[in-house]
Amino acid sequence: MAEVPVLEPADAAAIPGKSRKWLFIGIAAAVVLAAGGAGAWFFLSHGSTPVPQAQQPKEPAGPAQYVPLDPPFVVNFEGDGAVRFLSVSVQIMTRSAATVEQLKANDPVVRNDLLMLLSNQKYADVSTREGKEHLRTDALRAVRHVVDSAGGKPESVEQVLFTSFVMQ
Repeated sequence: MAEVPVLEPADAAAIPGKSRKWLFIGIAAAVVLAAGGAGAWFFLSHGSTPVPQAQQPKEPAGPAQYVPLDPPFVVNFEGDGAVRFLSVSVQIMTRSAATVEQLKANDPVVRNDLLMLLSNQKYADVSTREGKEHLRTDALRAVRHVVDSAGGKPESVEQVLFTSFVMQ
């Protein structure tokens, strides 16, 4: 094999003028392509995509507001062949002042629907954490249905929270 001569910095002046010109053109082209690629990546991955009109919030998100449903719910339900009692304190979380007012105005309907839901539970189902979470999800669905039926925005009801849960 033939040995390839390695140019040392002192030998750089030995590169003919025409070859040096092509070397600079090649380096300039590489720099331009790299800058173009980096710019395209930046704008395509970091550019802001406008939110479609239907998804823009009509009301700015504010602090969480909690609507307590007082007095606590007390229902009897089946458990192990005996009548058992369940006492649950409930609060509803929203960030919308309009939803707070709607929940207060429809309190009897919300209480009725939650009372029906709670009284249809089985002791074995609600005695586990998973059962309580499932009940909470069903309660959220019920409250959202009431808000929707009243002409409100059901998605503005973010959570139904059990602040007390006692079974006897």
